[in-house]
Amino acid sequence: MTDLNGLKLRAVVARLVEKMQDRDGWCGETHIQKTAYFLRDLVGVPLDYEFIIYKHGPYSFDLHDDLMAMKASRFLKTEARRPYGPSFRKGDLSEVITDRFPKTLGQFDRHIDFIAEELSSKGVKELERLGTALFVTNERPDVQDVGERARLVIRRKPHISLNQALVAVRTIDGLCKKAENRSLR
Repeated sequence: MTDLNGLKLRAVVARLVEKMQDRDGWCGETHIQKTAYFLRDLVGVPLDYEFIIYKHGPYSFDLHDDLMAMKASRFLKTEARRPYGPSFRKGDLSEVITDRFPKTLGQFDRHIDFIAEELSSKGVKELERLGTALFVTNERPDVQDVGERARLVIRRKPHISLNQALVAVRTIDGLCKKAENRSLR
């Protein structure tokens, strides 16, 4: 499948923000970064973003740039939400971009719904652990042992405890199974 890029890519991101917002998700940049990563690497939506393990788990500088461009184009807006900072919301022109690509959004709506449903309520620290666990799981598909993958998570993020890493890896395994059961992988 060809990677989504340009306006189609931004339409998917706008729809993701909308779905997270509908579930009262925080929608800060970190939340969008992690959920977009899960869209790409858990359920296979072909987002043309490169993610690296960064300060708080998977991060894409290109996605950051797109979020700023989408804000400048009024596809998205930010609003202050104390005490944590800005949260992205649908912008005044959000429908302009989402209405333009009904086939693309229709193709991936179930994927976006799944990710928003599963991750919108998670906090930043939990998303960091889960994103890092998914990154390690995908990076090392040969490592099936939960304990070994948890140790690989800790190597990437030493501040994560063994118990937190174990929970994250098991949660990722559960999300993978759930996505497979819904034919999203």
